[in-house]
Amino acid sequence: MSNKRISMSDIVIGQPLQWDIFGADGNLLLRRGFVVSSSHQVETLIERGLYVDGETLEQSARDKKAQKVVEQPSVVRIISQVRNDLRTLSYNLSSEPNAREKFLTLAKYVLLATRIDTDVALGCILLHQEGNYSSRHCVDSAVVSIVIGRALKKTEEELILLAAACLTMNLSMLRQQERLQEKSEGLNAEEQDLIFNHPQQSVQQLMNAGIRDEAWLSWVLHHHENEDGSGYPNKKRSAEIPQNAKIISIADRYCARVCARSYRKSLLPNAALRDILIGGKTTVDLMLVTLFIRELGTYPIGTFVRLEDGAIGVVTSKGATTTTPYVHCLLGPRGVALASPIKRDTQKPLHAIREVLHRDQVIMRFSMRQLWGDVAAQ
Repeated sequence: MSNKRISMSDIVIGQPLQWDIFGADGNLLLRRGFVVSSSHQVETLIERGLYVDGETLEQSARDKKAQKVVEQPSVVRIISQVRNDLRTLSYNLSSEPNAREKFLTLAKYVLLATRIDTDVALGCILLHQEGNYSSRHCVDSAVVSIVIGRALKKTEEELILLAAACLTMNLSMLRQQERLQEKSEGLNAEEQDLIFNHPQQSVQQLMNAGIRDEAWLSWVLHHHENEDGSGYPNKKRSAEIPQNAKIISIADRYCARVCARSYRKSLLPNAALRDILIGGKTTVDLMLVTLFIRELGTYPIGTFVRLEDGAIGVVTSKGATTTTPYVHCLLGPRGVALASPIKRDTQKPLHAIREVLHRDQVIMRFSMRQLWGDVAAQ
């Protein structure tokens, strides 16, 4: 064993030792993990000599260096990158020789983001609405669909294809979707045809790009079909519609409702789910909507709320029930900004949710990183 001498500064009083410590004669003095509790103990050790195994010391130094280099992966950055890359890939699809692999790679990144921190991935839908709407909407829908697919115990391979179908569901109208997003008047006949035909045209573009996965193409084709046969393009009914197409459909509707448009404010997240449940009794699979509410919660992550004590905060994670999530408060009961967010359990009467607030009602700046830490760094 090659011993190396260490100094008094290498020992932190009150912290466990990182190595076995030996005396000058080679005898073991203290085991790794022992807590030196006083300066007197350190002085006694110094008198006998402080040596550690050289290889252990070098490995410890390498580990410390690696810890500094390795950065906490950020879900927000992953989501943002997928949004940007999806837009570029979709706009240049005709000249892309490896479209299938690239779409699947983006789908895997969305799956990775939800695996790292599902709460942050869902929070991006409501709290990170910057950038191009069309690609953002597809990525948001993919996040929600993965959460639901995972609750249904779908395999990882199926979840990747499900996410890929979400990313490409509006492929044929991505460019026009930005313009439609800003329209304040009704759609003309040409625009209505564009929307009505986009499932088939998106499938055709995918096939032209060399994508032949039957399930993927089927889910894109059927994601606007309704339970009662009132959907498009083929007026399919309940049992004729693939379950994953139904999941995409509800995710699509939810994400569209909670996003602000030029002609209307976004719906409150809890109202968006209720709107789909009540307004779509004959058009959506009610079992799936119930599952959406169970997984997203009555107050989805990212929802702004006022508590019974008057404090205002953001829903950051699920709680014991769908109606009692955890909230990080940003403003205290008197409306004063808090130095740092305080986590509250809304099961407790004083911290129960009194009302849901629209984003416009919360006039203060904050970052997702303040709520979730480095995993939500932008």
